[in-house]
Order: sequence, then C-alpha cells, then structure tokens
Amino acid sequence: MQFSNYNLSLKDDVEYFTKQLFYALFEDVCQEKANHLKGKFVKILKGLSIEKYDEIWMYYQTSFCDIRKKLDLDAKAFENTDPACKSLGEVYLAYPGFHAIAIYRLSHELYKINVPILPRMMSEYAHSLTGVDIHPGATIGEAFFIDHATGVVIGETTIIENNVSIYQGVTLGGIQVKKELAEVKRHPTIESNVTIYANATILGNIVVGANTVIGANVCITKSIEPNSTVIYKSQNSIYN
Repeated sequence: MQFSNYNLSLKDDVEYFTKQLFYALFEDVCQEKANHLKGKFVKILKGLSIEKYDEIWMYYQTSFCDIRKKLDLDAKAFENTDPACKSLGEVYLAYPGFHAIAIYRLSHELYKINVPILPRMMSEYAHSLTGVDIHPGATIGEAFFIDHATGVVIGETTIIENNVSIYQGVTLGGIQVKKELAEVKRHPTIESNVTIYANATILGNIVVGANTVIGANVCITKSIEPNSTVIYKSQNSIYN
C-alpha cells in the first residue's frame, strides 16, 4: 500500500512561530524588527510547498502594526466590558479570549491572500490553547470581546462587525454541512453593538441586527431585527 508523506513535524514549527509572533506584536511589532521570524516562516512555507515565500513575508510584515492597533482596541473592549478586569495588562497577559483573537487576526491576514493550510494550523494552535475555534476566514471588526472563551466556535464565512461581545459556548455556525456549500456564505452576520450570552447558537446565513442582545441558551435560525432582545423560554420559544 502506498501512503502519502505528510510533514507532521511542521505542527511544532507553526506553534513555535505563532507563539513568537504573538509575543513580537507587543515587543518589536514594526516590520523592521520582525526579521528574526522570517527564517522560521520561510521554513514552514517551504515545508508546505508554498512558493513566493519572500513576497508573502514582505506582505505579511506590513500587516503587523495594523494588527497591533486592532488588538489594542480589542484589549480596551475587554477592559471596558468585563467588571472582573483590573487593568489592560491583565487582558494582554491573562485572557484566553484575547489570545484567541490575536492569533485569529494573525492567521486572517494569510487567509486573505490565499496562503493554504498555514492559517488553519495557526487557528488550531489557538484552539488547543484557549478552547476558542475561530476559522481564519471569518471577518471580524474592531473592539471584539470574548469572555471566558471556552467552547466558542466561529465559522469560516461569519461576519462580525464592530463592538460585539460574546460569551462562553457561543456557536456562530452553518445550518447545513454539505461539501457543495464550501464557496457559499453559510454562517451568520452579526452587526455592530451586539451582545451574545453563554451557549447561544446562531446558525445559517442570517443577520443579527445592530444593538441586539441575544440571551443565554437560545438557538436562532432566522434573522433578527436591530434593537431586539432575544431570550429563551421554557417552552423552547424564541421571543423578539
């Protein structure tokens, strides 16, 4: 029997690179200071049989300062939203939700230019660390807050606008699992200033309108108008 040969040791290289890049965002973020990571990055791309690695690295470098700016807005959202948060330093050093968002933003830049496999490897590393599964293809705006982190799932074609807060166990997923839907938008759009509480499930290509509050444990498969409050009732109804 003929077996394909996959270089599984690249998982270790990706984990090391992702960790060091995360640190570099807060230590020597600007592109002229990130060259010490280039060698590891190029090794990974070569291992994945990805060409034009110099061009990819040059593009990727230019995104680091912008990613840092977005992460500072995310961190401020954590500080402003969570009453248990005592300082910004606590967010950067101790919040798994923030860590997951940071690695998402790093992987998303590579996803946008169609770098194969590596963005998913980065996101799965974050998943293993934090319990948060954000597909690198998701589009997430500014000031994003994930409290408690564990069990959050955000699908590939999800769109999340600005100032959105979600809590543990939230799923933004697809309502159908069919291979032929791979290129179709199949996950929700969450408009700005929405709060989604623990274990809520929102499925399909639907829209949750701006300034809406989604209560804990609800399951939503239809679009919600802006400025709504959606809660779970014991008879398994959803009220708007």
